Amino acid sequence: MEFLDGKWKKEICSWEELMGDQILNQEAVVEGAVHSIRNMGDVAFVILRRKEGLFQAVFENEQANVSIHDLKEAMTVRAKGIVCREERAPHGRELRIRHIDILSAPAEPLPLAIDKWKMNTSLEAKLNYRSLSLRNLQERAKFKIQEGLVRAFRDFLYEQGFTEIHTPKIGSRGAEGGANMFKLTYFHKPAVLAQSPQFYKQMMVGVFDRVFETGPVFRAEKHNTKRHLNEYTSLDFEMGYIDSYEEIMAMETGFLQYAMEMLKKDYAKELEILKVELPDVSKIPAVRFDVAKELVSKKYDRKIRNPFDLEPEEEALIGRYFKEEYNADFVFITHYPSKKRPFYAMDDPEDSRYTLSFDLLFHGLEITTGGQRIHDYDALRKKIADRGMEEEGMEQYLDTFKYGMPPHGGLGIGLERLTMQLLGEDNVRETCLFPRDLNRLEP
Repeated sequence: MEFLDGKWKKEICSWEELMGDQILNQEAVVEGAVHSIRNMGDVAFVILRRKEGLFQAVFENEQANVSIHDLKEAMTVRAKGIVCREERAPHGRELRIRHIDILSAPAEPLPLAIDKWKMNTSLEAKLNYRSLSLRNLQERAKFKIQEGLVRAFRDFLYEQGFTEIHTPKIGSRGAEGGANMFKLTYFHKPAVLAQSPQFYKQMMVGVFDRVFETGPVFRAEKHNTKRHLNEYTSLDFEMGYIDSYEEIMAMETGFLQYAMEMLKKDYAKELEILKVELPDVSKIPAVRFDVAKELVSKKYDRKIRNPFDLEPEEEALIGRYFKEEYNADFVFITHYPSKKRPFYAMDDPEDSRYTLSFDLLFHGLEITTGGQRIHDYDALRKKIADRGMEEEGMEQYLDTFKYGMPPHGGLGIGLERLTMQLLGEDNVRETCLFPRDLNRLEP
């Protein structure tokens, strides 16, 4: 009988060991995928791709156990050789191969030239062959940056005393209401895919005071634009015992500051690969919804056509205005009209036409929606009635408030949009691993 102790001994050289001085002129074993081959005749350069990046190996026919003609791009191999200093190689060193084991071989040549520094192919082609296009270093780096944003979100909120929760994505009704819900049959009963974790995270404020979640949300919107997805990842938090909706905005600003520092520290390689210049998040301006509309209307001579919402062009102009006037990459837009916000949004006690809510724009694109929620049971029921809505299906949600809830609020951040704006991409599908939109259900 064998017992596992959680450790597995391998002779494979780690990246840290490969980069160290002690390994120089010593034998090492390296695993990786053949990213590219440059055959110079008697000598060939075999570039191996690992999760940390590319590593150069030198293949000399008379020194190795196989011929260079036996190697192909996309093979996975285990190579043994001597690590030598070579200033012209990436990282200033290379592996001079003495023995190579082929672990797997492709059945067909790659349909995309993933070894090129920048892939000169269409977005459609990249998405159709997504698992292959992501092997390109630049494509892959986008999602390491995205990893950093999620990691920063989690780490920052843990430090702020939040509890991570996991809420169901199948429900009897949507939190936002309306028609943009994916409906399905659940054991002969009608059900919907969750538009957000809103009801559940509010309910959990009564349990943990501060909660957060990262997970998918679904919107059955028939948009076919560069900024819309029908399934995206939302970074949500909700916090109790707040003094003002501005406390929510301050928490998000703190997260962004934490995230930028983490990216500088732990993702410098990816930032360099993608030539990303991180935004300044030391201070983020906040402006009322109606004031923002007036500002851009006057400066850019644009007539206000919709007094109750921001059009995409207006968002872009607001971003431009605050960049030109204050060199700000982000701007909070507060006090959205009540008729354009969900029923649970708290109205401004000084003017009930507006809510204590906000959006965060990043380079002229909304990436966050949040605000203070109604925490009083009677006020919540009155808002539902005033909207002409029914309480049916919300009994458990309303019971939470019947038995007491603290003042609270929260927000949801669109992860793909945040990544898209940070990287300067033109289409949100570039920053979604496997996009789901009006036309795409595969891969």
